[in-house]
Amino acid sequence: MAEGLLAGKVILVTGAADGIGRECALAYAREGARVAIADVDVEKANRTASELALEGLVAECDVSDGVSVERAVKSAVRHFSGLDAVHNNAGLSSPSKPLHETTEEVWDRLQEVNLKSVYWTTRYAFPFLAARHGSILNTASMVGLIGQANHAAYVSTKGAMISLTKAMALDYAPQGIRVNAICPAGVWTPMLREWASEQPDPRAIEQYLDNIHALGYCPQPGVIADAAVFLLSERARFITGCILPVSGGAELGYRR
Repeated sequence: MAEGLLAGKVILVTGAADGIGRECALAYAREGARVAIADVDVEKANRTASELALEGLVAECDVSDGVSVERAVKSAVRHFSGLDAVHNNAGLSSPSKPLHETTEEVWDRLQEVNLKSVYWTTRYAFPFLAARHGSILNTASMVGLIGQANHAAYVSTKGAMISLTKAMALDYAPQGIRVNAICPAGVWTPMLREWASEQPDPRAIEQYLDNIHALGYCPQPGVIADAAVFLLSERARFITGCILPVSGGAELGYRR
């Protein structure tokens, strides 16, 4: 029988083929959970699934499409005979532009992938989570709390996700469903590297990202996975509506 902080739990993670989602999926399995990887990139998702410590499931899923999300949720429930948690991690960060330079198409796409996806997963997973007094975890961002220049569409989705997390925590507390959000600052993922490439001086970005964290470095995704494991475990059983910075102190004081 599996052991660990998440032993026996079934967790569906969106956007788990790469980056933070991948590290979280691997960490969940190491802690005893069975993981459903819901991602639009099936090839990468299968590679992640092959590295899980326990049996996993790959569900091809476009999180912006309700039919696709419903199919993924039902596939996970059918395969694992239930669902204990949903980690809403899938997201887009590009392009890095101020609002007036953002096209309507790009604006709508980021809202659909980063924010409306939470609506779809919650709509279809809710009865299964309620049956097990489950948990929802949202990957937000420190920029949703403190802002960021030249990144308006992305910042808007993360700020909305933070507010939505609090509303959901209140709405679903009667069913025993905890809802929390995790807020990275910089984390070296493919998505961050894409953002870095769009900056005026990409060569200076690595030093900049080290400097903005009070602890002195921009971390790898494992630091987010460790906190995510805690929030989905019974050790966080009395925590809901929490917006948890995992930011190396990036939001503290005046630091450049």
